[in-house]
Amino acid sequence: MNTNKRINPSIALALLLLLGTSPVFAAADTHAEWEQLNKQSVELLDGGHYADGIVVAKKALALIEKNAGESDPDVATSLNNLAGFYYAQGQYAQAEPLYKRSLAIREKALGADHPAVAIGLGNLAKLYQTQGQYAQAEPLFKRSLAILEKALGADHPDVATGLNNLAELYRTQGQYAQAEPLYKRSLAISEKTLGAGHLDVAKSLGNLAELYRTQGQYAQAEPLYKRSLAILEKALGASHPDVATSLNNLVGLYKDQGQYTQAEPLYKRSLTIGEKVLGAGHPYVATSLNNLALLYYDQGQYAQAEPLYKRSLAILEKGLGENHSDVATSLENLAELYNKTDRAALAAPLEKRAAAIRSIKR
Repeated sequence: MNTNKRINPSIALALLLLLGTSPVFAAADTHAEWEQLNKQSVELLDGGHYADGIVVAKKALALIEKNAGESDPDVATSLNNLAGFYYAQGQYAQAEPLYKRSLAIREKALGADHPAVAIGLGNLAKLYQTQGQYAQAEPLFKRSLAILEKALGADHPDVATGLNNLAELYRTQGQYAQAEPLYKRSLAISEKTLGAGHLDVAKSLGNLAELYRTQGQYAQAEPLYKRSLAILEKALGASHPDVATSLNNLVGLYKDQGQYTQAEPLYKRSLTIGEKVLGAGHPYVATSLNNLALLYYDQGQYAQAEPLYKRSLAILEKGLGENHSDVATSLENLAELYNKTDRAALAAPLEKRAAAIRSIKR
């Protein structure tokens, strides 16, 4: 039985990392420096340059704490951004106290019903969801959504994001009946307020398509995936990383149906985009390599799959750290290939290491 796993590219509408700054700051030039550091840290996060990004984010945090005090809302922004780097690398124990402190500052300084508090709640909820702590995540997502609806109105695009996040939580737990109406409402808001060709519409379409794919409703999923891809290609260009992610999701649909000839060129195109735009060492490239390897594995083409699994693993270890959950998945996939090709001695240490990572994450 094949238990190999895809490493899924993110399809959720992400909550913002960088918020608007507070109107008062001790010195305008220092404020400008802090803003520049925050901007740089977000760019490094988006580019997968986590080690450099943490250095910059810490510098921004130290600067704002020194000049504005530890309870300033801008400190909350820097804390949130630093937490984002730890979250991206699977270092959840480091991320959690930063998210919590950021949230506490915003609640005290801005009030419990401020939209910035809603974003902080959503980020903390996402952290819990990623770790499978669904009971902790759900009330935070719900409170975040309620704040956004009250503060911004039921048809605001940020409400669409809140709906999407809660829907993702339900989908992750297999609660598809609860997820579907939230996805649909999120999509309707985005189409109404932003227009049918907006990027948020593309993301909502992709998420709803993923819900249908997960349930085996392939006929409903395919046109949504294709519409999402068309919007992204038109808005961003054919070589944008988000286009690569959308290609990966459509490939998953074809692969689930055993349509390998349709899947392979899309995987290869996605991989090429990632290497060209993000660089050969980006975690997204590792995801694409893993998924293309899995396609070959499923067809019994083990010689083609093995070097791709190995390259994927090396990138993930370097970019995310040796104890990230995606590293565990990559180890498990390579180990299964070794078992399948009668190399159990090579598989055993990989399986042991993956199990150790899984135990850390619990």
